[in-house]
Amino acid sequence: MLLQYQNVRVEVVATKESLAFYDPADVVKAGARVWTDEDEWSGSYKIGDPILHIELRRWADIVLVAPCSANTLSKIVHGICDNLVTSLLRALAPTTPTYVFPAMNTLMYEHPLTAEHLRVIRDVVRYQVVGPIGKNLACGDVGLGAMTEWRDIVKIVVDRMKLVLKENRS
Repeated sequence: MLLQYQNVRVEVVATKESLAFYDPADVVKAGARVWTDEDEWSGSYKIGDPILHIELRRWADIVLVAPCSANTLSKIVHGICDNLVTSLLRALAPTTPTYVFPAMNTLMYEHPLTAEHLRVIRDVVRYQVVGPIGKNLACGDVGLGAMTEWRDIVKIVVDRMKLVLKENRS
């Protein structure tokens, strides 16, 4: 959907756990690149060589953490940089618009630590938190904890970045 807009490139940075929910080949077929932990530090390194999480930080005009699990949320709040996603987030300039879309079981979302983590994300790190919403959850429960609908996420990006649709060349 975002690739219908002018001057848009999408790069997906996936945690190992997130790969259970989709096929990266589908993302690539749609025109986006998928990065995983294996892409960072995948070979030998010399001082001055590009470092992937830094290069992604330099490239990104906006960052979406969608979905943001309770695990990733906790890692962000505590400064844990043990994967490409959390390393990228820690390396971001404070001026990079960053949106977090929580997604977890209702009881995980209602846990007091989650409320504290979301407070830190909003008030200290200054990320925008959107959602979650109530609906059928991945675990089979129905309740609050689902990620914001993708169409609503696209609208946030389009509005924030003032994107313009590509002209139809038919």
